[in-house]
Amino acid sequence: MLTMPLRKQGGAAVVTIPPSLLNQLDLKVGSELQMEVREGTLVMLPTKRPRRVRYSLEQLLEGVTPANVKALNIETAWAREGDAQGRELV
Repeated sequence: MLTMPLRKQGGAAVVTIPPSLLNQLDLKVGSELQMEVREGTLVMLPTKRPRRVRYSLEQLLEGVTPANVKALNIETAWAREGDAQGRELV
């Protein structure tokens, strides 16, 4: 069992999780943990995020036709009017 001190950072108490524990739990910096108190014990559980769906270019462009693109260009023409006002890339 590891013992880690609580530190103060800003207005929060912070505890360090050693890399060996992160590896065992397949966690990394930025991972989310659910925290709760059960019978006087702090319990932290990794949240299970659904895997992101990866789409192919063919799937993303499914249903796109030259007529759709033309209609979209007409609807958004106002956004392309005028000169650049700041540091826009043109």
